[in-house]
Amino acid sequence: MYISGGFRKKSCVKFLKKSALPHQTESVRRIQMFGPKTLALQKRAQEVIPLGVNSNFRFWGQSITPYVEKAKGAYLWDVDGKKYIDYRMAFGPIILGHSYEEVDQKVIEEIQKGILFAMTGELEVAVAEMISEIAPAVEMVRLACSGTEATMHAIRVARAYTGRDLILKFEGNYHGFHDHTLWSTYAPVEAYGNRRSPIPVPSSSGIPKSMREFIITLPFNDFEGFERVMRSYGEQIAAVISEPCQGNCAAINPQDGFLELIRKKTEEYGCVFILDEVKTGFRIANGGAQEYYGIKPDLATYAKALGNGYPIAAFGGKKDIMSIIGHGVAQGGTYTNNKPGVAGAFATLSLLKSQPILKTIEQRGQRLMDGLKEIFEENDVPAVFTGYPAMFSFSLGVDAVTCQRDWAQSDHGLYLQLAEKAIARGVMPDHDAREPWFLCYEHSEADIDETLNVYAEIVKEVKR
Repeated sequence: MYISGGFRKKSCVKFLKKSALPHQTESVRRIQMFGPKTLALQKRAQEVIPLGVNSNFRFWGQSITPYVEKAKGAYLWDVDGKKYIDYRMAFGPIILGHSYEEVDQKVIEEIQKGILFAMTGELEVAVAEMISEIAPAVEMVRLACSGTEATMHAIRVARAYTGRDLILKFEGNYHGFHDHTLWSTYAPVEAYGNRRSPIPVPSSSGIPKSMREFIITLPFNDFEGFERVMRSYGEQIAAVISEPCQGNCAAINPQDGFLELIRKKTEEYGCVFILDEVKTGFRIANGGAQEYYGIKPDLATYAKALGNGYPIAAFGGKKDIMSIIGHGVAQGGTYTNNKPGVAGAFATLSLLKSQPILKTIEQRGQRLMDGLKEIFEENDVPAVFTGYPAMFSFSLGVDAVTCQRDWAQSDHGLYLQLAEKAIARGVMPDHDAREPWFLCYEHSEADIDETLNVYAEIVKEVKR
């Protein structure tokens, strides 16, 4: 039972063996997580939608994929009516809470004036001004509809600005579904080759083989490898793109000095440093990783928390780079100024600026992290926590993780076994051990207590 300050100490049995091989992606299923309406809807959906979902990430497997009915605050209800404490938060966009009243009312107010126009409105200008004010490195902004669009456009601008083609990215980092960077993202790490000479691996069929000519991959946090590659290819590289942490690989943090090394070497070789803040922006600090780490990239990309779930994204950066857009450099989109997204961003940013929202999330997220750490320690389960209180993860059965190659050695099977037991009890992390836990402003102290109580029970259960 969770009590203020920690857990009651009880005798524990020594953790013996990993419950699954490191690359096992399916846990041993001893429970049924979802009810008959969920199973029926999956069957119906699969008749007309590939896999029965509109994003591969939403497919957990046959008979174990959830289907949602509604959500409010920190909770969601599946189509069988079961309620969950939601730690997925739509993969990160929900920073305030589902159906947050002040944001929704602003959207309703604005869409009554029209939803989409072939011209620019004042609210778009105001949102761009707010982003520039909050994000330390952003002097000019263009809006987009998704993180994929934002990174795709940023890469085009970087190539146009430098007159170069090569892009350097890090293994395990995800920068959207376009062909330019969907390399070495989800493949088994054995396919990546030796650390000194990594092999870029496409993450999907359908990516032209010729695209490999334009991509260089490296393990995250590889100081020596990065310096070596920059010495060899620095003058040919248009951009180095990186997430501040590995947002799609357990939120693995940058080691001290790594982001600073990227900044230093990109400046030395005239490359554009693109900081992909699609997940960290307006979440780990108002000014995102730029504020958190005191780092100034040349370009930055945003989406997710920018609109609290409404479809909005952005990219921006130095004025001399952004100013080339429209002067022989193409960027645009019919829906880039969609009023629901723009209004959602305006309301969300206004609230982040005026209230201690991220500080509150940080405090509660830290208590959740500390409580989970205590549970694993009391049960002698090795666990490495990574990320930030607002978006964190843990890798089981290992002593340290600095890159995807390290994370691949962790006990994914045990992670999934715990996740499935938690979901069955009404606590929903993602079913993918790579995906972080996300918190929102409406996660309460009681939600944290309930989550810790559930994990205290299930960690003991899996050791029996």
